Amino acid sequence: MRTRLHLTVWGINYAPEATGIAPYNAGLCEFLAARGHDVQMLTTFAYYPQWRKAAADQGWFWRTDLMNAIPVHRCWHYVPAAGRVTTARRVWHELTFGITSALRALALPRADVWVVVSPPLALGFFAWLVTAVRGGKIVFHVQDLQPDAAVGLGMVQRGAFTRALYALEKFAYAKAARVAGISDGMLRAFAAKGVPAGKRVYFPNWIATEARATARAVAKNNGPSVAMDARVRHGVAAGALLAFYSGNLGRKQGLEVLVGAAARLAADDNAAARETVIVIAGDGAARAELAQKIAAADLDNIRLLPLLDDADYRALLAAADVCLITQAAGTGQFFFPSKLLAALSAGRPVLAVADSDSELAHAVANGGFGAVTPAGDAPALAARLRALAADPTPLREWAERTSWVERFAAPRVLGAFATELENLAGAAGRGHNGDI
Repeated sequence: MRTRLHLTVWGINYAPEATGIAPYNAGLCEFLAARGHDVQMLTTFAYYPQWRKAAADQGWFWRTDLMNAIPVHRCWHYVPAAGRVTTARRVWHELTFGITSALRALALPRADVWVVVSPPLALGFFAWLVTAVRGGKIVFHVQDLQPDAAVGLGMVQRGAFTRALYALEKFAYAKAARVAGISDGMLRAFAAKGVPAGKRVYFPNWIATEARATARAVAKNNGPSVAMDARVRHGVAAGALLAFYSGNLGRKQGLEVLVGAAARLAADDNAAARETVIVIAGDGAARAELAQKIAAADLDNIRLLPLLDDADYRALLAAADVCLITQAAGTGQFFFPSKLLAALSAGRPVLAVADSDSELAHAVANGGFGAVTPAGDAPALAARLRALAADPTPLREWAERTSWVERFAAPRVLGAFATELENLAGAAGRGHNGDI
């Protein structure tokens, strides 16, 4: 019999946000609740990836929503406008959430375990303050090695500020009972940063098995008609190669490489290459800059769409010949793109643009479901797309290997993490609501 636990998941992103970390936070809460635990979410008002709160959320400081039986405690925080997300504004954005959510945490029912999701990195410090008063163990779950990524992107220069970031990271790891990461590379980074083996936990993002089954059923039953409708709607010829990117439009993604590749394809002397279309769908801090680059290039073989609802997203997945996943140079070791799992779940092959030593490149090589071109190398990407347009045989071969993603099935991943939390709480002598 398991002991019923009081669990709080604490992170800046949650439903109704549909991209990034939010779906994983929501899925974790709902899985733990279904397992019989008392679960609450401590978060803010939805803002991502548009970097804008909904009108209905304006003016609230604190509010509690009930979403799929999960109490969701929302706290005000500062949100800079998209296109104005500077390093200083991002710091204030994260600090305001840390402060307001820590104050809210002091008034919430106590937790046996606090699952603290980073970024924001500063939540590790605020969680330590709260647990010093309220008790409970901290599991610090890292979705993005924030200081390393910021340095890799050139967002901050090494100096006093980066030393403070790394000190804050070291403090968070030291005060946590467990430090979880979403990739093997992150676990190696934790080891290099001095996190003991007994504290390191592998907790990757996962695929919802029912969503994968639905995508496969749609593709089998009416995929051709859905795909054709999507191509017609977006002006893509039936026989043209369609390369699809969907997700966050931020600096980490290095999306300007897609504009450069489209320009080279448009000028190609091969008809199949000229007919190739790149579709980009999403929102984020770099969307306005990306739109300007596309407009300045005056290309008709690249489309920039808004963030899609689920039906439109699945329709374009069905229509796409290959899914594009891009990373800016110097960042690939510090985060792992969850959009890879979505693409593979739908049976789509992948063309990655990433550093050769990135976690993404390692995954593609290991799974054999696609190919990798160097980060930021528009000519190399254009050449690869040109070759696929001329001979799509590799796409069919890659698609047959997308079952690699099944190792990330939700029951397996979430079940293992739930057991880790239960063992941690049990070892601490917690749990006081009876057995389940």
